[in-house]
Amino acid sequence: MTNAHNENNEHGGGDTLETGTEKTAQPQGRAPEQTAPRQLQTPEEAAQALKNRHFDTKLIHFGAEIDPATGASSVPIYQASTFHHFDIYNPPQYDYSRSGSPTRQALEDYISLLEGGAGGYAFASGMAAISAALMMFSAGDHLIVTEDVYGGTYRLLTTILSRMNIETTFVDMTDLAQIKAALRPNTKGVYMETPSNPTLKITDMGAVAEWAQAHNLLTLVDNTFMTPYYQRPIEQGVDIVLHSATKFLGGHSDVLAGLAVARTPELAAELKKLQNGLGTVLGPQDSWLLIRGMKTLGARMERSETSARRLAQWLSEREDIAAVYYPGLPEHPGREIQEKQSTGYGAVVSFDAGSEERAKRLLSRVKLPLVAVSLGAVESILSYPPMMSHAAMPREVRLERGIADGLLRFSVGLENIDDLIADLQQALAD
Repeated sequence: MTNAHNENNEHGGGDTLETGTEKTAQPQGRAPEQTAPRQLQTPEEAAQALKNRHFDTKLIHFGAEIDPATGASSVPIYQASTFHHFDIYNPPQYDYSRSGSPTRQALEDYISLLEGGAGGYAFASGMAAISAALMMFSAGDHLIVTEDVYGGTYRLLTTILSRMNIETTFVDMTDLAQIKAALRPNTKGVYMETPSNPTLKITDMGAVAEWAQAHNLLTLVDNTFMTPYYQRPIEQGVDIVLHSATKFLGGHSDVLAGLAVARTPELAAELKKLQNGLGTVLGPQDSWLLIRGMKTLGARMERSETSARRLAQWLSEREDIAAVYYPGLPEHPGREIQEKQSTGYGAVVSFDAGSEERAKRLLSRVKLPLVAVSLGAVESILSYPPMMSHAAMPREVRLERGIADGLLRFSVGLENIDDLIADLQQALAD
């Protein structure tokens, strides 16, 4: 012991180095006088502390980016199902992971900060988040819904919630008059998708929210396509914002997740109760993956949108393309509203190849994009809605909503746009 002590003195001139485990008074690497900064515990605190920072800065510095116990630069993954009660009369913040997890809490506060809400909640999938939010309604209630809504949402409304006596009227939400005409005595909510999936129609969220508030209706928006980087519905007066976080927020085709954000503390408490009661929560590993993906949201969205605008313009100039749907095109009927309520046009372009046969031929010829369901990843994804995202929608209903047999949906990734266009050009050649 003496020799070792002397050797340490020769090299460092001090006592034997002790690890953080041995020095119980403070964590490893921290001087006794140092204390860990208090972690922001609520979305309101985080929002207040970060309110003057730009959105891109909030993506990196969101209140839980540094672990207060160790200084780690990444939110820890708390792989635990239950938590010890040190004092039975003063229960801890977390007691069981279905009800709350530190890793999931960091994600939930993160999305609440980005959307400007009173509380955020993470679910096992986008449909789990949508299902939980729609469980706020009761038997006998009536909903007004975007007519070309995502196929999974359509299936939920028409085959599951319908059995619970929750009625739905689908309308073209580009026309406020149609929304107003759908009002019934038992109408309780308005569910929007803007841009809609896959025809990219634009709904004036502010106008709908103002009308809905006058009639005491709950408003919900699926914000998957735009993300809070380009569009924050709560600022337009919307009550609940929903995300399939599997898409642009995750961004890497490696996590399945859903998010819901409430505008008021009262709605947040209701969503929390449903999340806990239904148990469709996101696990800590996936919560961590989603946090990691969201940090690069701004850079990915900006790059993908720039490419999407070029792709939409190129497609619109081709005589062999029957129609192109993209809110950034000058001729898009919803462009003015999009520019009023959003700061970008998004990275999804839909187009009609002219026929089912031609669309399927194109799908078999492309070399670069994934031919798959989903969207919003670093790799481009080419999807065929009639057989993929909207397969649950009967053909006659699908055609009524403008989802033609030749419609393709292109989610533009981070590849060089010249390569993507060249690939599409060869695939479209007759």
